[in-house]
Amino acid sequence: MNYTLTQIPERTAKPRHSGFTMVMDKGLSIRQAEDLLSTSADYIDIIKLGWATSFVTPNLQEKLDVYAAAGIPVYFGGTLFEAFVVRKQFDDYRRLLDKYKMTYAEVSDGSIEMDPDDKCEYIRQLATQVTVLSEVGSKDEAKIIPPYKWIKLMQAELQAGAWKVIGEAREGGNVGLFRSSGEVRQGLVEEILTQVPFESIIWEAPQKAQQVWFVKLLGANVNLGNIAPHEVIPLETIRLGLRGDTFTHFLNQSEL
Repeated sequence: MNYTLTQIPERTAKPRHSGFTMVMDKGLSIRQAEDLLSTSADYIDIIKLGWATSFVTPNLQEKLDVYAAAGIPVYFGGTLFEAFVVRKQFDDYRRLLDKYKMTYAEVSDGSIEMDPDDKCEYIRQLATQVTVLSEVGSKDEAKIIPPYKWIKLMQAELQAGAWKVIGEAREGGNVGLFRSSGEVRQGLVEEILTQVPFESIIWEAPQKAQQVWFVKLLGANVNLGNIAPHEVIPLETIRLGLRGDTFTHFLNQSEL
């Protein structure tokens, strides 16, 4: 930090198990990736190349090299995994991970129907090759999954070998964990937390109000994902109580 302030919540240090920030790259150029890292590398734990953008991104290997040089792992969005699976190209997907030296992969079923047992088998197989992030929730805003099923799926996927489970919200923050308005499905989140450790969940929260809600509920070291590149530093100030939305949340008024 550039100077000292008292009563700042302690942030976990890299490599983090909690306080994790996952950033979504939806097609940054190499120069934009370099600019992002010049200001925000310390606050980024992993970068997701959104959905299947890696298929059409020019100079993909060069961009991956930029992130690797900064010590920040990258993974392909879960929709790319689904695109391979639906075409019966799972072995090709595994070879793709090796080709690009990926150390993480996302398993999801937000765009296709997949039997939960089949999904867990994909997790088990990939977990022998990479660290698996498993996404729970549908990209269809009309498909409402009841809390007990979220819990059952998350527990099963963690048991199958997922390092963390991701709560679906898409890049807009208007499905899955959230209503179409972006409002948090609070009862769902609170019920999930009664059965699944908070350190094991990455909550997709692209909107500022959603990030604020999770920080107030779970503290500075909540795991958050689908953060836009230009929102990394603003999110860090939310985590530290240095933005109006969380300004008094971490202050002990009796010591002021």
